Amino acid sequence: MQCRIAFPGLVFLCLSARVLSGPIDRVEPPFWWQGFEHTELQLLVHGHGISGFNASIDYPGISINRVEHVDSANYLFLYLDIDAAAEPGKFDLVFENDDLRATHSYELHEKNADPRHAKGFSPADVIYLITPDRFANGDPANDSIADLEDKLNRDDDYGRHGGDLAGIEGSIDYLADMGFTAIWLNPILENAMPRASYHGYATTDFYKVDPRFGSNEQYRDFVATAKSKGLGVIMDMIVNHSGSEHWLLDDLPSSDWLNFPDDRPITSHARTTNQDPYASDYDKAAHADGWFSKMMPDLNQRNPLLADYLTQNAIWWIEYLGISGIRMDTHPYPDKHYLSEWSRRVMQEYPDLNLTGEEWSGNPAIVSYWQRGKANHDDYVSDMPSMLDFPLQIAIREALTADEPSRGSVWTPAYEMLGNDFLYPDPGNLVIFPDNHDMSRIYTQVDEDFDLFRMAIVYYLTMRGIPTFYYGTEVLMSHPGTESHGAIREEFPGGWDDHTRNAFTGEGLSDNEIRAQRLMRQLLNWRKDKAVIHTGRLMQFTPIKNVYAYFRYNDQDSVMVVFNRGEDAASLDMTRFAERLGDAQTAEDVITGKRYGIQGSIQLEPRSAMILEIDK
Repeated sequence: MQCRIAFPGLVFLCLSARVLSGPIDRVEPPFWWQGFEHTELQLLVHGHGISGFNASIDYPGISINRVEHVDSANYLFLYLDIDAAAEPGKFDLVFENDDLRATHSYELHEKNADPRHAKGFSPADVIYLITPDRFANGDPANDSIADLEDKLNRDDDYGRHGGDLAGIEGSIDYLADMGFTAIWLNPILENAMPRASYHGYATTDFYKVDPRFGSNEQYRDFVATAKSKGLGVIMDMIVNHSGSEHWLLDDLPSSDWLNFPDDRPITSHARTTNQDPYASDYDKAAHADGWFSKMMPDLNQRNPLLADYLTQNAIWWIEYLGISGIRMDTHPYPDKHYLSEWSRRVMQEYPDLNLTGEEWSGNPAIVSYWQRGKANHDDYVSDMPSMLDFPLQIAIREALTADEPSRGSVWTPAYEMLGNDFLYPDPGNLVIFPDNHDMSRIYTQVDEDFDLFRMAIVYYLTMRGIPTFYYGTEVLMSHPGTESHGAIREEFPGGWDDHTRNAFTGEGLSDNEIRAQRLMRQLLNWRKDKAVIHTGRLMQFTPIKNVYAYFRYNDQDSVMVVFNRGEDAASLDMTRFAERLGDAQTAEDVITGKRYGIQGSIQLEPRSAMILEIDK
């Protein structure tokens, strides 16, 4: 069967397996590209008894370097060398034994040479995080799929609700108008699990979009559409585990493809064993080799065939889609030496891409271990340009909600956490966030206090790093009284035809929800062209009681951010900031447009946040 894949300026043709009289049912990757730095290509070939066949290729510039046999007779792993002189085109993989001959048509494309094809997200961006099943239902026809067990059930927090790529693509104008410049999607690859498949983190086919979200072609069209509107797309990837219903698990290539395939021990979650100089080998294995859940088999990346398979999969999706980055799920859980090689290989091919990883720790010494350029005590080398800044998220939550001052100020946790930035090789490239898909939303965290919510928004849109907001943050989505992930990942208002509230149009929203949305739209669009916020230097001043101030500045501009968490107005002596204010006389608050004289003192409203652009 022939398929036609369209992409701006390019048309690709691919042919599915064409078995003349033999056993082939799957070849992965399904096609490849000419022009990579790494010229070796692994092909996983699966079919009944395929290991008993001899493989050959007759195509100029492409040769089989080696063939790897495994425990299962139904696999061959072919390692091809693609010479720089090899022309893009179609060729046959030929498999023969004494009785049968089978062919599979394969295709080599030309790698996209446009440097914008895989241009990474940066501190100039603000990311919008979406759980696709819960954002917008653009195509009700794919809500349930006949051969997939987990059907539509919107009454179940852990059921499928029907959100899809069509719904997100139809909402891109809204996101662009809000001022977001990148979209991070929770995983959308196939999750053929019997229940709770909506979240996407139990992959059952690494080369296929889940049909309840759309198709591979729709995914690529979505990325292209997003780019045309000024939004890059970040792909959520998982190499630590798959779903228990992955097609390959019915016929494991080798006994060491998984860690503890029979016992299925749950990981200890002792992530510090990656860095602990005193950790035992027993504890290291209990963390890295344990299963994330009984339904998520732990992949053994120390198996070199699996390691190559996973790395090539990442490169395949980057090239196929033209994404702006990867967010690596459960980053400290796979074999850490594999992660070092994975990040090296990806950055070798795409040096302008950005990669960020999930290390859920409140300790910046733990998180910084994984960032590129860190000189680690054990000489561990990572090529991850970014990491998710969980330590700052935890500190800001405490600063906004603490009842009593910590060492003189409620803001001390945030102030002191920033003081740990010396641990990071590049703190400006960290991804910062008030909430995400695994925690209570920020409006819930601050007990639905609008003033505290506003402070959080101002903080994250003026702080160093790359801000990320979970879908619905802009309209105060909140779930007090529950930590259920299914409930936190609620349907976005207006994403379904039967909703009575619509965040896209404003219909049915409360006054505070509209205020929140307007505030975020204002500040997101203000931030877009503010190099001083993207890459400017940061200077903070010791917080006193309820008041905290910091500056973002470069050679051209200076911005002062001031918070008063107190219930009373406060007088702020500006002479304390003379080293940053210099001779400047006036400033304008970005939020209100009000102008201030900044020599002497200024009055801070109770429970307020100000962004003062200092006049030159």
